[in-house]
Amino acid sequence: MPSKRRSLDVQTSMDTYTPPDTSSGSEDEGSVQGDSQGTPTSSQGSINMEHWISQAIHGSTTSTTSSSSTQSGGSGAAHRLADVMAQTHIENHSAPPDVTTYTSEHSIQVERPQGSTGSRTAPKYGNAELMETGDGVPVSSRVSAKIQQLVNTLKRPKRPPLREFFVDDFEELLEVQQPDPNQPKPEGAQMLAMRGEQLGVVTNWPPSLEAALQRWGTISPKAPCLTTMDTNGKPLYILTYGKLWTRSMKVAYSILHKLGTKQEPMVRPGDRVALVFPNNDPAAFMAAFYGCLLAEVVPVPIEVPLTRKDAGSQQIGFLLGSCGVTVALTSDACHKGLPKSPTGEIPQFKGWPKLLWFVTESKHLSKPPRDWFPHIKDANNDTAYIEYKTCKDGSVLGVTVTRTALLTHCQALTQACGYTEAETIVNVLDFKKDVGLWHGILTSVMNMMHVISIPYSLMKVNPLSWIQKVCQYKAKVACVKSRDMHWALVAHRDQRDINLSSLRMLIVADGANPWSISSCDAFLNVFQSKGLRQEVICPCASSPEALTVAIRRPTDDSNQPPGRGVLSMHGLTYGVIRVDSEEKLSVLTVQDVGLVMPGAIMCSVKPDGVPQLCRTDEIGELCVCAVATGTSYYGLSGMTKNTFEVFPMTSSGAPISEYPFIRTGLLGFVGPGGLVFVVGKMDGLMVVSGRRHNADDIVATALAVEPMKFVYRGRIAVFSVTVLHDERIVIVAEQRPDSTEEDSFQWMSRVLQAIDSIHQVGVYCLALVPANTLPKTPLGGIHLSETKQLFLEGSLHPCNVLMCPHTCVTNLPKPRQKQPEIGPASVMVGNLVSGKRIAQASGRDLGQIEDNDQARKFLFLSEVLQWRAQTTPDHVLYTLLNCRGAIANSLTCVQLHKRAEKIAVMLMERGHLQDGDHVALVYPPGIDLIAAFYGCLYAGCVPITVRPPHPQNIATTLPTVKMIVEVSRSACLMTTQLICKLLRSREAAAAVDVRTWPLILDTDDLPKKRPAQICKPCNPDTLAYLDFSVSTTGMLAGVKMSHAATSAFCRSIKLQCELYPSREVAICLDPYCGLGFVLWCLCSVYSGHQSILIPPSELETNPALWLLAVSQYKVRDTFCSYSVMELCTKGLGSQTESLKARGLDLSRVRTCVVVAEERPRIALTQSFSKLFKDLGLHPRAVSTSFGCRVNLAICLQGTSGPDPTTVYVDMRALRHDRVRLVERGSPHSLPLMESGKILPGVRIIIANPETKGPLGDSHLGEIWVHSAHNASGYFTIYGDESLQSDHFNSRLSFGDTQTIWARTGYLGFLRRTELTDANGERHDALYVVGALDEAMELRGMRYHPIDIETSVIRAHKSVTECAVFTWTNLLVVVVELDGSEQEALDLVPLVTNVVLEEHYLIVGVVVVVDIGVIPINSRGEKQRMHLRDGFLADQLDPIYVAYNM
Repeated sequence: MPSKRRSLDVQTSMDTYTPPDTSSGSEDEGSVQGDSQGTPTSSQGSINMEHWISQAIHGSTTSTTSSSSTQSGGSGAAHRLADVMAQTHIENHSAPPDVTTYTSEHSIQVERPQGSTGSRTAPKYGNAELMETGDGVPVSSRVSAKIQQLVNTLKRPKRPPLREFFVDDFEELLEVQQPDPNQPKPEGAQMLAMRGEQLGVVTNWPPSLEAALQRWGTISPKAPCLTTMDTNGKPLYILTYGKLWTRSMKVAYSILHKLGTKQEPMVRPGDRVALVFPNNDPAAFMAAFYGCLLAEVVPVPIEVPLTRKDAGSQQIGFLLGSCGVTVALTSDACHKGLPKSPTGEIPQFKGWPKLLWFVTESKHLSKPPRDWFPHIKDANNDTAYIEYKTCKDGSVLGVTVTRTALLTHCQALTQACGYTEAETIVNVLDFKKDVGLWHGILTSVMNMMHVISIPYSLMKVNPLSWIQKVCQYKAKVACVKSRDMHWALVAHRDQRDINLSSLRMLIVADGANPWSISSCDAFLNVFQSKGLRQEVICPCASSPEALTVAIRRPTDDSNQPPGRGVLSMHGLTYGVIRVDSEEKLSVLTVQDVGLVMPGAIMCSVKPDGVPQLCRTDEIGELCVCAVATGTSYYGLSGMTKNTFEVFPMTSSGAPISEYPFIRTGLLGFVGPGGLVFVVGKMDGLMVVSGRRHNADDIVATALAVEPMKFVYRGRIAVFSVTVLHDERIVIVAEQRPDSTEEDSFQWMSRVLQAIDSIHQVGVYCLALVPANTLPKTPLGGIHLSETKQLFLEGSLHPCNVLMCPHTCVTNLPKPRQKQPEIGPASVMVGNLVSGKRIAQASGRDLGQIEDNDQARKFLFLSEVLQWRAQTTPDHVLYTLLNCRGAIANSLTCVQLHKRAEKIAVMLMERGHLQDGDHVALVYPPGIDLIAAFYGCLYAGCVPITVRPPHPQNIATTLPTVKMIVEVSRSACLMTTQLICKLLRSREAAAAVDVRTWPLILDTDDLPKKRPAQICKPCNPDTLAYLDFSVSTTGMLAGVKMSHAATSAFCRSIKLQCELYPSREVAICLDPYCGLGFVLWCLCSVYSGHQSILIPPSELETNPALWLLAVSQYKVRDTFCSYSVMELCTKGLGSQTESLKARGLDLSRVRTCVVVAEERPRIALTQSFSKLFKDLGLHPRAVSTSFGCRVNLAICLQGTSGPDPTTVYVDMRALRHDRVRLVERGSPHSLPLMESGKILPGVRIIIANPETKGPLGDSHLGEIWVHSAHNASGYFTIYGDESLQSDHFNSRLSFGDTQTIWARTGYLGFLRRTELTDANGERHDALYVVGALDEAMELRGMRYHPIDIETSVIRAHKSVTECAVFTWTNLLVVVVELDGSEQEALDLVPLVTNVVLEEHYLIVGVVVVVDIGVIPINSRGEKQRMHLRDGFLADQLDPIYVAYNM
């Protein structure tokens, strides 16, 4: 396979094709390829064909293996395919195609940003210029305001001009296909336009179709015009020409005079009227159609809408609306069958205009008065009728046919087919459009022929019915499709009485389809013995725009074999004709569709760009110049111009004719002797990596892989979807209910191999759906655009999916090569030279802040509490709320002090604990936890707060408790009476070894006495408490907090948030680790403010609890977690009005801080702000904080200082660890919100995690922090000092090598903003991007899981949550499905698409699981590593796992 593919954006006007045929289809439609393959063909046709082409191209034929749609009879085909599979290395001459010649000749547009010239400089990532002042000197004091303003303007980020954003930097990133030096190129001379024979007007031909009807209706009223059949094949009704004439007159009179009033008739001549008739009632349709012609109104025949949501019915409604249709003619039976509302009215169908339904049965019509007579004119250029056409994208267009074109077309068909009066013709086709209408309704009346109409419903019951009617009526002509011949073959069991010798012409309406030839050959093979002659089979080619394009003439000469062409598939993909030998699999055998129509001129032009004539050995779009064609798309002048007014040009640029040609939408060429060959449709064209493939050919190959056992023949759809700037092939088939999953997968993989070896193209996705679930066209074919729509929106509900992005996506960017690392010193010098700042920032200096902080004079929190108990004994420090919002408990300074004293006594006397012993505190969020904490400090013990086990989920939560108790080496465990019982219960014994618990103390009954003395630590650097937490990577890490760090931490927060005894703060956080614990237990004691405590678990029963408390207590500062914010956003989304009525008012809130250890979740904070804006919440109030294990709070918004800023960075630059600012809304932009203001006493620097060198502002690096409240190290049993020293005592390898930093393990960047801090300095914003441990190295680039997850969650409405991780270099995506299990497989292609498009990554495995499978910790963070372990141990119980090949 070519290793590099160029994505070419080829402009083609492609529409739909419905395999295996456009207008109709069926359960079993399609070719006969699998079971009764084409017989060896007569060779002369092929010979003269080869001779002609070799002459045309000077004998240079290049034969290449490529693709086929003919195989030899049944098993032979399978064997040959098997051979191919066995030796898939067949001479692959497919080195990459040469695109240079393409670009010049085909005017293929390669996507490039406009104006991109060769000398374009490489895009500059990194906006060094953003960050500095004029020459690196602060410009506050020395300049006038005017100059200052100028300097500020110059300092704004230099952003690429907008134009560049909306053209993807496609060429710098994606691999470009290199042209194939060996690709076949057309070498023939320029073709000549081909003229059909003269249209010989016979003297007695009528001047118009209505005149013909009048003639036959009056001179031979008894002559049969149409015989209709019931479902048993019995004649139901014979319509004579007399009856047709009188009935049409009645219809004409009623339309014009009986609708509306005399003064205001509803329908006037020239108006459009819809004809809605079922497929089993051609007689009523015929009378209505001719009635319209007589009344000079324009009939628009359409399908019967069966339900309000029919496939494609909405688009038909748009057509009716644009045609201004207000009246629909229909039959009685059809009118009764339409869906009705309870009042008996026909509802308005989706997208349809309001219609008056008018029944055209005789009993509903009034007889025209004697003196009324229709005005019968000669054919003129008024519109006769409008035929609808469905495009590739599902839109419906109306092709207008004038009265002259209608008559001329009938004359041309009469001449080409040699029709004579009173001939009998059997019609199996849809009589409302296309070949069925032209032969069975129009041309038949011009020649007074007798049509035997076979309805689709009869063919379903008896596929041989049409052959039986040919025998019974000794019909001369039959109009069929390949599928009718195929069905007849399948149903044929050697009936004796069949004789087809009366047939002089068997018109094959879809003879232009590449697989029709095998049906024709097989049919001839079987029925030759029944009198069928070879020369009777007449394939024709037609299109809605050009009507009949070409038809094979019936001859009496059986010696002249039909034309055959055996063409190399490989050549065809480049649009070049190369003759090949029929033994190969990779050839396409095509039959001619006869000669150009009488009175027409035909040529072929290049399918895209300027309509330039093709060479003789080149495939092009066939164009026709004739009277007998459509004239426009109704009401669409622009599209009409492109299709109906084409002027083909010679290579010199001169038009070949002054008359316009019409594009037929058929791809083909004119062969020797003027024979026309069609190799595909523009609608079915798929351009993959610059090579053209036809959907019909791919269907044929898929059908050749013994499909009968597994899938329904003719229920296969092939289309392309654009993913990552190239078309990707998708195959959807209906699976038989009895085939097992194993069978289906085998069949699917064989199809993939066959298509790869024959067409040399990869299939992106192959999906099998349950039988009868694909949207159908009215005649049972597959509605292609609707199928594609369902696929793209994820509502196809497949039962099997096989995706092969690895094989067919070849234009991914090259993997990033890591450059040999530049030394940190060079980086620093480089930054200095280019004027970039070294990325460092700090909060306010604690030493310089003068405030009357009384608590500062105490070194220890225990002393602060004692001091508060003496000076303000009755001041309330803590208020705990219950789930109803009432006060459950509160603590004043003195109450807390006294409880702490009792607990200290208990620890010393009952626990016999020594100074420095560790105590685990296992309490629910509340007051007891706080008292126990200070009790430990009073007793000189080291407390560890532990989340209690969940009573409903002991098995999974208790082991974590046990682990923390053991790892922290706790000598004693304090808890409440309730939890005490739980820890020793039978359920607990099943989960852990309860005998190994340390001493458990129950603090519900405390001793009454006070301790002899309160312990005072000897040194501020001794341990105050341990903080244990499970990181997102699943690591349990405990850090040591000294007394000094604890006091510094409280002081820093007090200053940042301006906390005083008079203030109230609402806290809705888990109090077990990090900033949550500090705010819950420590800050009130230090700063003296009142904390209103709201346990987050209470929000599950009452989601409004937190916000109601904030409103009720008129709180100005509140803290919460993402889980709480999400609960409020989801749970209160619809209740804002009722909350407003209850008096909820958030207008006093000035800071609402989300406490987190991750990148700010912008989407959540924004939706929260938006939702509660109406309740007075100021959007600027919502912000986030950032902390990690080494420093529990680095940033926190606080009260003074500028609002949090948001920047947009280029996600692609971020993968290379570069920060490039872009405009909001530009492609690949990622919004990042500042993580709050840096706390006082905190210094930050951004360092390279590998080299430990300082980085410039425009680089993504690890955040390092230096602060008095850094933790003093990990608390580990085994004392793994190497780990600890690196994280807590790191030095830069260059620059300031003295300072000791702690490494946070998070990647981020600093940016100096235009804003000023409270102290007048320029404000530095810190942006956190993600954890280093979580980042994934793929294709040499650094990806953050959250970015991929965000894309995936957007991909489908049923994806509620997503987590990604890597497994042996494969990207694994786990999605939670909120919906029925049928939707599970819909997600696979959508997830693969979105990750390819937005991240240039191929997803290796997609795992669809139930809601709640992705583990989430108490902070609302995903535990991706736990999930990975569960996936590898096969414990996820997934709904579906897809391994992309």
